[in-house]
Amino acid sequence: MSLLPSVQWLAKTPGSIALHESVFMYPLVESAHVLTLCVLLGMAVMFDLRLLGVTLTAVPMSQLKRRLGPWMTGGFIVMVITGLMLFYAIPVRSYHSVWFRMKVVALVLAGLNAFVFHRTIDQRLEAWDKDPLPPRAARRAGARSLVLWTIIVVSGRMIAYNWFDCDKQPQSKIVNTLAGCVVPADGAP
Repeated sequence: MSLLPSVQWLAKTPGSIALHESVFMYPLVESAHVLTLCVLLGMAVMFDLRLLGVTLTAVPMSQLKRRLGPWMTGGFIVMVITGLMLFYAIPVRSYHSVWFRMKVVALVLAGLNAFVFHRTIDQRLEAWDKDPLPPRAARRAGARSLVLWTIIVVSGRMIAYNWFDCDKQPQSKIVNTLAGCVVPADGAP
């Protein structure tokens, strides 16, 4: 089942057209997205480095979580809202972007990583709260988070480039498949 008809419909809505064609609004939304990403990512990196036992080892995890948590949550909420607005502005191009698809997969995996961390390892925080080197499971969660957020940032940045856009034919079959390109038998876009 392809989502292409849905994103094509979304691209034709007045709000999507207005946001995409806006001289000021689209750049403001994009800037807000990047700035809140900086807030979230800055806090998440500090949190993950503490999970790895690399930095702030004298600070209890509960204290770090209490101080960074609201900033991470606020940054995440605004980042998701602005990210949805950016998708709304250019849904077809985003849908066909290999980089966007990679970013979405990494976001889902990062969310699952955080969910599992908070449902398991974080539930036993009192046992290792003040340890300079958290348990192995916490360190693995921190390492996964750093890798996934690196993928999210890099792939998010690459969305702006049109190397693999569907209208750039001919492309390899794998790129067309990953991007969901619909290419006629003659290879024309």
